[in-house]
Amino acid sequence: MTPTLDDRITGSLLGAAVGDALGGPVEGYTPAQILERHGGRVTGIVGPWNGGEWRTARPLAPYHKGDGHVTDDTLMTHALIRVYAKVRDHLDAYAVADHLVPELMDAPVWIPELEAEALPLQRIFLAEKWIVTRLHYGHADPREAGTGNIVNCGAAMYMAPVGLVNAAHPAAAYAEALDVAGAHQSSYGREAAGVFAAAVAAACAPGATPRTVVETALALAKDGTRAAIEAVAEAADRHRDFESALVPLRAAVAPFDSVGPDYRTPSLGARRPSRLHAIEELPIALGMLLVGEGDYRRTVLGAVNYGRDCDSIATMAGAIAGALHGEPAVPADWAKEVAEASRLDLHAPAAALAAVAHEVFARDLARRRAHEAAYAELTGAPR
Repeated sequence: MTPTLDDRITGSLLGAAVGDALGGPVEGYTPAQILERHGGRVTGIVGPWNGGEWRTARPLAPYHKGDGHVTDDTLMTHALIRVYAKVRDHLDAYAVADHLVPELMDAPVWIPELEAEALPLQRIFLAEKWIVTRLHYGHADPREAGTGNIVNCGAAMYMAPVGLVNAAHPAAAYAEALDVAGAHQSSYGREAAGVFAAAVAAACAPGATPRTVVETALALAKDGTRAAIEAVAEAADRHRDFESALVPLRAAVAPFDSVGPDYRTPSLGARRPSRLHAIEELPIALGMLLVGEGDYRRTVLGAVNYGRDCDSIATMAGAIAGALHGEPAVPADWAKEVAEASRLDLHAPAAALAAVAHEVFARDLARRRAHEAAYAELTGAPR
């Protein structure tokens, strides 16, 4: 049975949160380090890298990454959903200034990694704090506020809601995400936000497959982002097991990734604007989608065991795989454990966004009909 829109929205958001939680404890490490630390590949929810020393062990302290805790990827995704719930229409950079900034500054939420209620601003990293700095303190034009920020996956990682509100309309998702992300990112970081949203929207289309999702991403992506997706997809086509794909996918994306081989010690040119580069996370997420043939478990575990920024890779991969197949695709035991460990209702944001998506579609339809009527009157065409 073809999943309904509501089911795809739930699957995508659950899939993103679960992927985030699975990837969090191994973020920043290499596949070899993950293999050694866990005595094999990660196959489910695991504890902190440093065990009971997580409170003080560097470079992760004081964050409790692991044990099913979601990270900032999910916190930002849920914050953006709350903005949609307020605006109840398409968003733009001004919605970020008017609504997302107060969400980050003024609305305490439960932060699983801190095991405390706190402002999201106290958890997010500098590339996300930039939004508050530029829009609240710097009074920048929201459409240009992202200029000057480091270029990373900070904006892309929480753009799934944009794709879901524009379900089955990738071009619209791409355009809206570029507008929203303009307040946060520039260059290939902003481009990745648009392409990721488009990929999620494409995954919601009836009959969508991993291949059609990647083809849609390639049709819309520009510059280094397109080249990186193309290279990774070509490498992914030769593998159906993530273990054999780990090294080839990294090799395929490496020429476009400005961070360099040591994720924790970025290169001199890391995260600077460029038309030649791409963030690593989105091409790898799409590559693992192909390797896993859209199966949620295979896709997300491939993303997790890739290491490096694997919580964001698994967030993106999980969002797309969940949108393809709906909620049943996401292992129920994983979703239950993540919700309980993170002390979050993972279904409530999905229900809220689904309601908004239906309202937005109705508004879009009315706007389209008004445009058609105006065109008919201007041209004398029959209505």
